[in-house]
Amino acid sequence: MTQLITTELVELDQNLGTSPEDVIRHLASKVAATGRASEVEGLFADAFGREQKTATGIPGGIAIPHCRSAAVIEPTLAMARLNPKVDFGAKDGPADLIFFIAAPKVRTRNT
Repeated sequence: MTQLITTELVELDQNLGTSPEDVIRHLASKVAATGRASEVEGLFADAFGREQKTATGIPGGIAIPHCRSAAVIEPTLAMARLNPKVDFGAKDGPADLIFFIAAPKVRTRNT
C-alpha cells in the first residue's frame, strides 16, 4: 500500500494564485505529476465542479477541496500552506491551509 501523502505533495508558503480555481488546478497538477492521477484536466474538472456546488472553506483558515474522479489512480492527499490566503468561502475569511483530497471514482458492476 502506498502512502496517502508524500513530501512531493506538499507546498509550503507558496503563492498558488488568487482563486480556488488556481489553487485546485495547481494541486491537481501535483497529483498527476506524481503519477497518482492519469490526467490533470479530468481531475481538475471534477474537483472544481465539486467546489462550485458547495464551497469547501471551513473556520480556522482551512479549505478541503475534494472529489472522486475517474482520473485518480490511487487515493491521495495534497497539502498547501498558502501565502497569500485564498477565499474558499468560509464565514471567517480566506484559507491558508488547503487539504486537497483526490479519491478514485467508485466503479459499479455496470460501469
